[in-house]
Amino acid sequence: MKLLTNVRRLRPLLTLRRQRSHDAKASLAAEAPRQPVPTSAQLDELERNVVLRQHQNNLPLIRSLVEQAKDGDPDTLSRLRSELEQLPNATHPRLQDYGVEPRELAQYVHRELPPQANLKEFSELARSLNLFRMDHLGNYTGHKSYYLTGQLAMLEQAIIQYALQAVTGHGFKLISVPDILPREVIESCGMRTEGERTQVYKLDTGECLSGTSEMALAGLYQGKQLSEEQLPLKVTAVSRCYRAETSGLQEEKGIYRVHQFTKVEMFAICTAEQSETELEEFKNIELDLFRCLGLNFRLLDMPPCELGTPAYQKYDIEAWMPGRQMWGELSSCSNCTDYQAKRLGIRYRRSSDGQVLHAHTINGTATAIPRLLIALLESYQRSEGIEIPAVLRPFMDGQELITRNKRIPETKLVKFIKAQI
Repeated sequence: MKLLTNVRRLRPLLTLRRQRSHDAKASLAAEAPRQPVPTSAQLDELERNVVLRQHQNNLPLIRSLVEQAKDGDPDTLSRLRSELEQLPNATHPRLQDYGVEPRELAQYVHRELPPQANLKEFSELARSLNLFRMDHLGNYTGHKSYYLTGQLAMLEQAIIQYALQAVTGHGFKLISVPDILPREVIESCGMRTEGERTQVYKLDTGECLSGTSEMALAGLYQGKQLSEEQLPLKVTAVSRCYRAETSGLQEEKGIYRVHQFTKVEMFAICTAEQSETELEEFKNIELDLFRCLGLNFRLLDMPPCELGTPAYQKYDIEAWMPGRQMWGELSSCSNCTDYQAKRLGIRYRRSSDGQVLHAHTINGTATAIPRLLIALLESYQRSEGIEIPAVLRPFMDGQELITRNKRIPETKLVKFIKAQI
């Protein structure tokens, strides 16, 4: 707990809030001279957290800037704040001894699968039904792109509506969000936009494509002060997500890792006292979603090295993908404590004494379409087609089975495969 306490004590130094209004910027400038310079002991604690999470922060530079900042030079203080902003969030105490492997908390088995010899992988299933195309698209959509057609495209929309019905039933307000965001909002949410390892697509205008609607939802409340009575404030969005990542791993072939996909995201703003409970609610919503879909999946408590930058703790849900014979991540949910809220200036006024505090933020994936499609098709495959899970049938006019699509012309690759059989 000492590490967590010290990191939270340093949070005013770790963040440069980016409010858009003139008054908010003036307030920030007034606060800057009063921000404390961390002590040597506090820097030791921060360094231990960086090592624990396996981040690549420049601690020698930070220590040097701390010494120089004692003179109060504004440029040095600005450089120091910039470096401190890139440090990861504190880490939940229970994760301290996890090492590098997640802890499996539970497994859920809902389907008895046919023998492995009879199982096919998603791409083979979808192509044989003439509902999917990913090959030979480089001339007009680029690498890691795909088309879903016919009943598979309908299944995608059914999943979205199913997830929205479930999430809004838990009190989440639906919001339609933009996909183009300022760089500052994305970085305030904990994703770097510069450097060799960035996953962010940058536009010529200087703005970026959103990697998840969590960013736009958080940005909507940038610089806002809420009342405690408004919290927890829970919102959800359907959006396209853009990732510049690539992978040559065989197990991540096909649509497992792509440059853009559709996702239903959950996001909450709450008090520090509410954030642990809210994270558990997010986790339970996700568990119910995949339980009702009849998938075999497991719940993981993630170790420090898998938390990214903003998360204090995180749960992952992985489904068994029988065609690939592997566990694949479907969903996650994270408690970011006040990491994002301090950078975005999201505050609330406490009812008991009127004190203005930074809020906590929670995020979670209700459904990420491509990987969920992999798990569903591989788990529900039958000789005559793909069985549609019962909870999705109301969103597909009661249809129970996905069969071969004869209306869309076959690709040359499908014709070639058939000719070889």
